[in-house]
Amino acid sequence: MNITIYDVAREANVSMATVSRVVNGNPNVKPATRKKVMEVIERLGYRPNAVARGLASKKTTTVGVIIPDISNPFFAELARGIEDIATMYKYNIILSNSDQNKDKELHLLNNMLSKQVDGIVFMGGNITDEHVAEFEKSPAPIVLAGSIEESKKIPSVNIDYEQAAYDVTNEFINKGEKKIAFVTGPLHEPINLEKKLKGYKRALEDHDIEYREEYVFEGDYTYDSGIEAIEYLISLEERPTAIYVGSDEMALGVVHGAEDKGYHIPQDFEVISSDNTRLSLMVRPQLTTVVQPLYDIGAVAMRLLTKYMNKEKVENHTVVLPHRIEYRSSTM
Repeated sequence: MNITIYDVAREANVSMATVSRVVNGNPNVKPATRKKVMEVIERLGYRPNAVARGLASKKTTTVGVIIPDISNPFFAELARGIEDIATMYKYNIILSNSDQNKDKELHLLNNMLSKQVDGIVFMGGNITDEHVAEFEKSPAPIVLAGSIEESKKIPSVNIDYEQAAYDVTNEFINKGEKKIAFVTGPLHEPINLEKKLKGYKRALEDHDIEYREEYVFEGDYTYDSGIEAIEYLISLEERPTAIYVGSDEMALGVVHGAEDKGYHIPQDFEVISSDNTRLSLMVRPQLTTVVQPLYDIGAVAMRLLTKYMNKEKVENHTVVLPHRIEYRSSTM
């Protein structure tokens, strides 16, 4: 049987307004009345109807989170930051996997809006003009987390990916490396083409080192593409001696693929990865990597969204968090 607020009011011999005040924590209820209502709520097993409350307040206290792949440690850490801050501010989460598919992303976006979510945190590799058009006409605020949108029209939280790639390449060069390969994620994604590749090229140019197209391998963030990358790089007539890898999972493939071929890390190939997920510590040698504050990116994105949902003042809707390089055993 579905217990309603009317049942509680009748059983406690109070008005429905009084029950509502008790449920919502309104202090203007006598302690004895509050105690009586709470006892009835407990005895009947009454649970407030979130949908009905949302219709009355025009808020559902629900946030949609669209994520490419929750099984990926990169996105899982971001999602943890989002969820913790959502809980702190008493929001519920609807989480959906988009599989990096544009049509599915747009479908999920509209599906969540139809559920009257108060806001959306969106993560995706390729934010197109079509995405931006949908975001701009959304009745609920949207914040991007770990995702690049070139026009900067949509609020976002990231690190400076171009500078991070520059720092990695520059670090290799300062160690005397000149044959530096870059194993990147898909180059149709702006984060790789317009940010990381650009930073890699800029560091080479600043040190008068020739950019060699054959030293750039386009992968898809997976372990298998890391293995394919190292097999390709080993096959080159003049193989590189240092490798910057665009994700930890691909970096594991690079390390294991090299070792399977009889090479040693870092003696034959120095390797620096990009994400500092738990995977970077689960391989031997452990990976030197760019530390992206993944949890913080998710947490700050969610906090930014709460400001928009509550119509608070926002000083800067494009947030860039700091990064650094964590040195471990995959470099000398």
